[in-house]
Amino acid sequence: MPPAGHLARFGFTDDARSSALAGPEGLRLWDAEARRPVDDDAATLLDTLYFAADPDLALFQLHRLIEAAGAAAGDEVREAVLTDRSLRQRLIGVLGVSATLGDLLVANPDEWKELLGEQNKRPAGFTTRDVSTVPSLRSSYRRELLRIVAADLTGAADVDVTMRRLTELADATLAAALAIVQVEHPSFADVCTVSVVAMGKCGGRELNYVSDVDVVFVCEPVGGADVEVAMRAGSTLASGMMEICGFVAWPVDAALRPEGSRGALVRTVASHLAYYRKWAKTWEFQALLKARPAAGDLELGARWLAELQPLIWSAAERPEAVDEVRAMRRRIIEQIPRSELDREIKRGPGGLRDIEFAVQLLQLVHGRADESLRTPTTIAGLRALIEGGYVGLADGEALLRAYRFLRTVEHRLQLQRLRRTHTVPDDPAALRWLAHALGYRPNAARDAVESFRADWVRHAQEVRRLHAKLLYRPLLEAVARVPSEQLRLTATAAKARLELLGFADPAGALRHIEALTGGVSRTAAIQRQLLPVLLSEFADAPEPDRGLLAYRQVSDKLGNTPWYLRLLRDEGPVALRLARLLALSRYVTELLVHDPEALRLLADDAELVPRTAAQLATQFAAAAARHDHPETAINAVRASRRRELFRIACADLLGFLDVSAVGVALSAVIDATLRATLGVTSAPAADRGLEFAIIGMGRLGGEETSYPSDADVLFVYEPPPGMADDAASGLALTVAEDLRRLLARPAPDPPLGVDADLRPEGRQGPLVRSLFAYQQYYARWSKVWEAQALLRARHVAGSAGVGERFLELADTMRFPDGGLTRDQIHEIRRLKARVDSERLPRGADPTTHTKLGRGGLADVEWTVQLLQLLHGRTVPALRTTRTLDALAAATDAGLVDPADAAALRAAWEQASHVRNLLTLVRGRATDQLPRQGPDLAAVARILGGVEPQEFLDEYLRVARRGRQAVERVFAT
Repeated sequence: MPPAGHLARFGFTDDARSSALAGPEGLRLWDAEARRPVDDDAATLLDTLYFAADPDLALFQLHRLIEAAGAAAGDEVREAVLTDRSLRQRLIGVLGVSATLGDLLVANPDEWKELLGEQNKRPAGFTTRDVSTVPSLRSSYRRELLRIVAADLTGAADVDVTMRRLTELADATLAAALAIVQVEHPSFADVCTVSVVAMGKCGGRELNYVSDVDVVFVCEPVGGADVEVAMRAGSTLASGMMEICGFVAWPVDAALRPEGSRGALVRTVASHLAYYRKWAKTWEFQALLKARPAAGDLELGARWLAELQPLIWSAAERPEAVDEVRAMRRRIIEQIPRSELDREIKRGPGGLRDIEFAVQLLQLVHGRADESLRTPTTIAGLRALIEGGYVGLADGEALLRAYRFLRTVEHRLQLQRLRRTHTVPDDPAALRWLAHALGYRPNAARDAVESFRADWVRHAQEVRRLHAKLLYRPLLEAVARVPSEQLRLTATAAKARLELLGFADPAGALRHIEALTGGVSRTAAIQRQLLPVLLSEFADAPEPDRGLLAYRQVSDKLGNTPWYLRLLRDEGPVALRLARLLALSRYVTELLVHDPEALRLLADDAELVPRTAAQLATQFAAAAARHDHPETAINAVRASRRRELFRIACADLLGFLDVSAVGVALSAVIDATLRATLGVTSAPAADRGLEFAIIGMGRLGGEETSYPSDADVLFVYEPPPGMADDAASGLALTVAEDLRRLLARPAPDPPLGVDADLRPEGRQGPLVRSLFAYQQYYARWSKVWEAQALLRARHVAGSAGVGERFLELADTMRFPDGGLTRDQIHEIRRLKARVDSERLPRGADPTTHTKLGRGGLADVEWTVQLLQLLHGRTVPALRTTRTLDALAAATDAGLVDPADAAALRAAWEQASHVRNLLTLVRGRATDQLPRQGPDLAAVARILGGVEPQEFLDEYLRVARRGRQAVERVFAT
C-alpha cells in the first residue's frame, strides 16, 4: 500500500526515508510546511522519480551519489540533475532500476558524466577508450554498459537496438580480451591464428544484459608450424581470453564446441568438419544456425562457417531431424522446476525458447532452398519467414510482438541486480517493481501488476498456440523429406524431377508448376513451398499428372482467396490430405472444383464426421426455406448435398469410416434431400389435406447406399376425407413428378436418380398409389420377388402416419405366416439363377464384378433375404432392412454356420467397399473391378498401399469363399 505521507503521489512507498531524503537534510526537494516542491526544478525531478521503477531506491541512490562525489562535485551532480532533462531521465532511470549499477556509480562517482550530452548516442564499443589492460577493459565495459542501459530505459533505444548494442559490446570485449592475451604471448602470432565464433544469443546479435557468451574457437597453424604446437598455443590464447572476460564482464562458455566440455577447446577447420560430418547431432546443427565470426581472425571464422554451410542446410533431411528438435524442446521444459514452470519467460511454455525453436526449425527445413532464411538473428529470421510466406503475416507479427515483450521483461529482470535470471518473481513487491520498470502504471481499470500480468498471459498464450502450430505442422515433416535439390523449382530441376517421379507428361506438368509459382507474389512464394511436397504425394498415386492437374484447377478457383494457401500451409494435415484426395479421386476433385469452400473441412477431424440424419434434415430444410422459388430452393438443397457428399467421400478415402458407416451416411444424405424436396413440392397438396409419404427401397431402404446408388422409392398417399380418388391421385402424382423433375435438373453435382421401378407392376404401373390401392394389389397380384423387395422398405420422408401404416402392410408380405412355400423358394432360386446368367453385362468378368459377380453383393444379399423370408415371422431379429444385421441375427439363431457367416460378411463388405472406391477413383459409377491399370492401382493404394496384384488376389480369395458359402446356404 502507498504511504499516507505527502510524497506518496510521486510513487514513493517508504514515506519516512523519502521525506528525509527530499527534505532539508537531503536534496531539498520538498517543503514540508507548504507541502509542495521547493521550486520548479524540484517538482520536475519529483515527476521524473515517479516514472522510475523504484522511486525510493532512485532517490536514495541519488543522495548517496551526491554524498560520494564530495562537496564541489556533489553540487555539480545536483545542479546537472535539476537542470539537464536528458541527464535526469537517464540517471534516475538507471538508479531506480538497478541497485547494482547504482552501487557502481556511487563507488565511481565520476562515471555519471558518461550519461551527459550526445555521447550517449555513440555505437557500443571501445573506439574512444583504452582497453589495453584488464582493469581498463573492465572499467570501459562498465561505462559502455551504463550508456546502453540508460538509452534502453529512456526509450532512446528499443529492444532490438539494445540487443544489437549489447552484442557489439560483447564482440568488442572478446576482441580486446584476446588482444590482451596475444600481447602477453607475442610469439604465438608466428604459430597460430585464432578465430572466436559467437554462438547462441551473441551469435544471433540478440544478447541480453547478463548472460554467458557462447563461443567456438577455430585455430589454424601459420608459417608451417606444427599442428600440435599451434593447438596448444591456440588453447592458451582461448583460455586466457575466457579468464579475462569472466573477470571483466561475463563467463565465456565454449560448451557448444564439438564433443562439448570433453572436447578440445580449439580445433582446426578440418577437425571441425570431420566431427560435424560424422558425429554431430541435429541440435548441434541447430546451434550452428547462430554461428557468427565475432573476434580474432574474422577471415578464418568466415571460411570455417562457409565450409559448414552445406552440412547445416542438409541437417533437416535426416529422417529423425524434425522429431529431434521437437524432443529437445520437450526436454528443456521437463528440466524446469515445477515451482518455476509458469514463471519462466525463457524456457517455459509460451516463452522465448518456444519462439526460437519454431523459427529455427522452419529455418532448418526451408532454408535449404531459400537463402533469405539463413540469418542468425531470431527477429530477422522471423521477418524472412513472413516475407517468404512460410509464416502467416498475422501469426508472424504476433510472434514478433511477443518476442520483443518477453525480451524486454528479461532485460528488466536482469538489470535489478545484474544477475542472470529469467523467472518472473511471485513476491508482490518485486512484481510491482517489475511492472513499474516495464512502464506500467496504475489506472482507473487496474493496477500496474494486473496490467503487466494481462499482457504477459496474452503473449504467452499466443506463443504457445503458434509454437504448437508451427513446430508440429505436418507439412514441415513432409518438406523435410524432400531432398534439398528438389526444393528448388527451377525449370530444369523441376522437369528432371517430374520425369523421375513418373509424370507421363513432364512438359505439361511443368507448365502447371510455372503457372502456379510464377512471379514474386506471396501466393507464388507459398506455392513454391507447397509444390515440392505435393509433387511427392502425387507421385505416390498411379497417375501423378491427374493429381497435379486437379490441384491446378482447385488453385485457379481459390488462388486469390486469402484463406486458401494459408489453410494449406498452416492448418494441420490439409495440404497432404488434399494431395492424396486429388491424386486418387476424380469424384472428390469434381465436388471440390464446384464447391471449393468445402476444402475447409479437411482442417479438422471433427468436420469429417458425417452428420446425423436429424442434423441433415434440419440443415437441408433450412436451406430450402431460404428461397421462395422451387428451383432455387432445390438448388440450395443440392448444394448442401454436394457438401455432405464431399465430407463423406473424404472421410472414406482418409480411412475415417468403414463401409457400413459410409452406407448409413450416404442414406442419411438422400433421406434429407428427399425430405427437403418433398417439403417444397408437397406444400400445395398438404394445404388441401393430402398425406404423402416416400418409402425407401433397395439400398436406400437398407441404409446401405453406395456412391452410385439411385434412390429406390415407392410413393404412397392417403386422400383427405371427401376428396375424389381421381383428384387425390392427380394431386399426388404432381407431387411425385415435381420431386423427380427438380432433382433431375442439370447441376454440377453427382446426379440423384429417383427410381420407382420397384412399385407394383413396375414401370407399367402408376407412379403413385394410395395405401388402399397397395393393399388391394399385394392381396391379389403380388409376386414373391415383391415380398423380397419389401424386406428393405423403410419410411424416409413425408407423412409418418402413412409410412407407418404402409410398413405394417409390408410386414404381412415380407414376413408371412408359415414362411415361404416350396414353390416360392423354388421361384427365388430360379430368379437368382436368371440374375446370374442374364443380368451380368456382356463382357463383364464374373469373378470381379462387385455387384453381380461371384461372391458379390447380389450373392450375399439374396442369401440373407431368403433367410429373412423363411424365418422372419419366427425370428424377430431378422426383421431388419440391413443385410449385415440380418446376417448376424441368422447366425445367432443357428440358421447359418459361423464360418459361412464370416465368409458372407467379408465378401459383402469387400464388394461394397471396392464398388464405392471404384466410383470415387473414376468419378462415375462402375461395378467392374479391372484386373490391371491405374484404377486397380488406385484402389489398392487407398486400401493400404498394397501391390495391385496382391490386392486382386486377396479380392478373388474373399469372393471365392463368399461364393462357396452362398452355395451352401442358399441352396439348402
